[in-house]
Amino acid sequence: MPTTSIADAVQIKGFIGACLVDGDSGLMLASEGGGRLDLNMVAALNTDFVKAKQQAIDQLGLNQEIEDILITLDKQIHLIRPLERQRSIFIYVALDKASANLGMARMQLKNLEANLRF
Repeated sequence: MPTTSIADAVQIKGFIGACLVDGDSGLMLASEGGGRLDLNMVAALNTDFVKAKQQAIDQLGLNQEIEDILITLDKQIHLIRPLERQRSIFIYVALDKASANLGMARMQLKNLEANLRF
């Protein structure tokens, strides 16, 4: 049975918001939280970012896939993780930098991905 729920993302320490994104179209497939963070805009803008990074990897001939992309801001951490089984879809999560544990967040995202079904 298909499930695109990312509700478990709220369990990540420092959670602000998360979304599951179709990286081909930039459309959000699911979301949790967000507050003042416009997750629809995040989905569209990060789609361009992921495509640009993959294009750079391809042009450099690195022959590798993106495992995750980490963006650190003054007060937040943003993680982007393309799905292993379906590279055109990615999970985005924003975390409060003061309370987040980056290693645990990465593990929890990987576990969240394992529970997704398409």
